[in-house]
Amino acid sequence: MSTAKKREFITALQYLESEKISEFKREYADGQVYAMAGGSKNHDTISTTVLRNLGNHLENSTCRPCGPDLSIKTSTDSFRYADGMVVCEESGGSHYTQSPVIIVEVLSKSTRHIDKGVKLLEYINMPSLQEYVMIEQDFVSIDVLRKSEGWILRNYTLGDDLHFASIDLTLSVADIYHRVENEDMLAFLANESK
Repeated sequence: MSTAKKREFITALQYLESEKISEFKREYADGQVYAMAGGSKNHDTISTTVLRNLGNHLENSTCRPCGPDLSIKTSTDSFRYADGMVVCEESGGSHYTQSPVIIVEVLSKSTRHIDKGVKLLEYINMPSLQEYVMIEQDFVSIDVLRKSEGWILRNYTLGDDLHFASIDLTLSVADIYHRVENEDMLAFLANESK
């Protein structure tokens, strides 16, 4: 006799209703609900910096930045949370969008394989998405895929400028990592102070 627990599947509608009263954020994929892990200080610093810059740039625009409290209904009808995004056309429900033009994920050891794997595939198959930005927190490295470039991965590091083409915003990599405490930034700051 097997003691393995049977997996329960729920519908997207059941997930959306339960998410409204959930005490913590959860993602939904393939009929399953997955709890979201908490972030680190570096993770929060990067996502806050990016969202602040996006918000300042878009202040008088029809586009708006969205933080990690709004989920994304992806191309596979999954519901995912990103660290940030830009939405220019409203679509979806009161707790999710289906039309981000930019999605930003801050990577960690525990989520890197999902963000660079299954989420990447779900995101780049969304008709609205123009840019997918993946920012490492433990070292300085930013990967960007753009629809206009056939989703070819471009890497940015210290000394580079990152151009968000879909909203015409340029940020330096150093500015994105401002106040982040990792070995790359500590070495960069020590070199700058000489």
